[in-house]
Amino acid sequence: MFANTVAITTEFDLNSVCRGDGFLFVRDGVGYAGRGCVAVLNESEIRTSLSSIRSASGDRINVVAFSLIPFRPGEPAVFYIPRFVIAKHKDGSRTATLIGESADDVTDSLLEEALVDATRSTPPRPNSNSYRVSPRMPIGHYLDAVLATRDAVRSGALRKAVIARDIEVHAEDPIDVHGVLQRLRASFGSSYRFCVGNMIGASPELLVETSERVVRSHPLAGTAPRTGDPDTDARLAQELIASTKNQVEHRVVIDMVHDTLLPFCSYLDWEAEPSIVTVANVQHLGTAIEGALNEPTPHILDLVRRLCPTPALGGFPSREAMQFILETEGLDRGAYGGAVGYITPDGDGIFAVTIRCAELSPDRRSARLFAGGGIVSESDPYSELAETQAKFQAMLSAIVRP
Repeated sequence: MFANTVAITTEFDLNSVCRGDGFLFVRDGVGYAGRGCVAVLNESEIRTSLSSIRSASGDRINVVAFSLIPFRPGEPAVFYIPRFVIAKHKDGSRTATLIGESADDVTDSLLEEALVDATRSTPPRPNSNSYRVSPRMPIGHYLDAVLATRDAVRSGALRKAVIARDIEVHAEDPIDVHGVLQRLRASFGSSYRFCVGNMIGASPELLVETSERVVRSHPLAGTAPRTGDPDTDARLAQELIASTKNQVEHRVVIDMVHDTLLPFCSYLDWEAEPSIVTVANVQHLGTAIEGALNEPTPHILDLVRRLCPTPALGGFPSREAMQFILETEGLDRGAYGGAVGYITPDGDGIFAVTIRCAELSPDRRSARLFAGGGIVSESDPYSELAETQAKFQAMLSAIVRP
């Protein structure tokens, strides 16, 4: 394949480039949006295919592949190379890239046509729709699964396991995905907002990012609601920090991420104490981790596969927790709890944990939402149920709000 990349000064909105049928991965206005698709590849194909794309002009190209990594280890991932990709970079620069099978497919004139088409989209027009929300997993089953998990932790079989549940939103008319992405931007601009394949969402949790030799992660575990009242939210944040249950849950995640990344690093540093990470509807305990990778640097997919799923979505010990979840939870998570992001031809990229998300049906008339929580020895089933209800609000309000 060939690619043609140009620097641009055109004003554009990444959400409007993606619309409802493209690709998106963005945080704080920095990221990528894509339209069309020149290749859908598996994990064994993507590394060589992406790195073999040639520049039609001899200049440096800015190519990415968007990806969904499933929750279950070993399940196949899918990678999408868009025909047209547009980027806003951290340094404020902007680029547009056209990708095709031959140099004739990526001429300057064709790139200009693609740029005009991608950036002329108007904001979605608000429209009326009717929705019905129903649980897919019975509440009783979820509560029983939480109790069984707590008992397994108390017996010493596990240190932690995450139990999730799902609900479904049924819409009379197709869900306006572009409108949902706009509402997510308004409420969750500092989260990793994504539209890849059949998954859309706004994840607050960085699984792993690599850029040349720098590696970063920002695991989250431990959750409290936000009420909108500053004094109440400050009190809940202090209770979250003081909570033995949440600190234990968080420590398990940090230890696993640290121990997984350390063999690949010449140094690895992390915050001594977790801090509060706030999003629109909830607040979490979070710990930033950063280090320098050894030479030769690993491909980001090698790190993603070793980290995914972290104990924040799986449990610990990882293998035992995963088996327990599969036997007890009764939920096919698909991409939920896995990773979503992009890779570059040189093996760098960014992946967020696939949470606060919705799995869309092909006709866009239904959306499956997921929420879960880490279960430890002090977990209370009804408190865990309330936590999932708070977590559902991110996507639920973005979908049903007119």
